[in-house]
Amino acid sequence: LERPLGNTQPNQKPSPIRRWIRRGFIAWAIVSTCWLLNSYRTQDVAPALLASGGKVTVQSSHDALAFLPAGAAAPSGLLFIVGAGVAAEAYAPLLRPLAENGYPVFVVRLPFRIALLEQHERTALRRAHAILEDNDFVRSWVIAGHSLGGALACRIAADSPQSVSAMVLIGTSHPKTFDLSQSRIPITKVYASNDGVAPVEMINANKHLLPRDTRWIEIAGGNHSQFGHYGHQLFDGSPTIAREQQQELTRAALLDALEHASRELHD
Repeated sequence: LERPLGNTQPNQKPSPIRRWIRRGFIAWAIVSTCWLLNSYRTQDVAPALLASGGKVTVQSSHDALAFLPAGAAAPSGLLFIVGAGVAAEAYAPLLRPLAENGYPVFVVRLPFRIALLEQHERTALRRAHAILEDNDFVRSWVIAGHSLGGALACRIAADSPQSVSAMVLIGTSHPKTFDLSQSRIPITKVYASNDGVAPVEMINANKHLLPRDTRWIEIAGGNHSQFGHYGHQLFDGSPTIAREQQQELTRAALLDALEHASRELHD
């Protein structure tokens, strides 16, 4: 038999330099992954905000986190969809005070917290629609979302406008791929000047996809991550205002939409 052509030398072990390069790459990958996961970790949320108290009953399930007024509830409620990678609990400081003011709040969780695939987004939308349909004590719904949650809120507004009385888009450049410019739903767009994930330039580029009467609220000095209580997100800008101040301004926009939706029921 003829010997095969090519190198007949026995396999040589990688050189020490190659081994160190490989080890360095693996270490970098591990550190980067850990840093990324930690950046989305819920931070600085007091346990009391996630527990039922005198004014608010807290309900947590696989699909959603709910803050429900313990007393008489307003006729309008909030359906809020989280941003990709962010736990529902990270929005408790922003949203629980709305329930303390009498407005039911439901926070939709994303599958695997990130909704990486289209099927995951459809699952999140099914969870949202189930909340809209199964809570008859809410007569008027305001939907809202942060980042990817804003994109999903836009899909609900486009596909089921009859289910929605108002929409508040927070820290998101959506809608991007479909046109809501003819929508009759009152829309508020809350964005931050230092947002590096949904930058002002991108938001302005998609402005024509929203109605002319959209209410625009810029939070000077805010960034993307401070809309929730989690770490500094990759590519985000640096804030020049406190997280509490940014969320207070955001909450005011949500409260205004809820109050308006309640008044519309009585007019």
